[in-house]
Amino acid sequence: MQRSADAFPHNELVTRIQQGDTAAEEALYEKFSSRIYFLALSELHSKDDAEDIRAETFLRVIQALREGKLRSADSLPSFIVGFALNIIREHVRHKYKTDSLEDYEYDVASDGSLEDVFLDAETSRALEQAVNKLKPREQQFLRMYYYEELSKEEISARLGIKEDRLRLIKSRTLQAFREIYKKLATA
Repeated sequence: MQRSADAFPHNELVTRIQQGDTAAEEALYEKFSSRIYFLALSELHSKDDAEDIRAETFLRVIQALREGKLRSADSLPSFIVGFALNIIREHVRHKYKTDSLEDYEYDVASDGSLEDVFLDAETSRALEQAVNKLKPREQQFLRMYYYEELSKEEISARLGIKEDRLRLIKSRTLQAFREIYKKLATA
């Protein structure tokens, strides 16, 4: 006589799965599969994707249980839901993955760049003029922050200022840039 899935306490399910008991694996699936399916369905709005998420979740959960990665059998439900949520995130990232700009070919003159593809000559000239009208320290800040992508600590060290003042410098620099650019764009 087979026991129902609810008859297995979590610690017994985990122990039996670690021992390779397929009946315990089936009981685990029976006990939690509908919860995982509906979680995936509510997140992805696709029955096929929800079914894929459910299958992948139980494959990974059973493998993790066999490897002894669950610390406490009492946390088995949240362990399974955590796996499902991670797999849903992976699925969404993969589904909506964007290609990098380097993956595409553009008709760029031999002396041109990708910037030329996106910015017309007038806009590019206005941006360059706006940056050139900024104070040298503001130009340094923009270069380090946006192009070199330095950390706040590195920028403050290079500029010789306290890190607290960096937000103020950023705010003032961007405000000055906006005002100069607006004047150039409307002129």
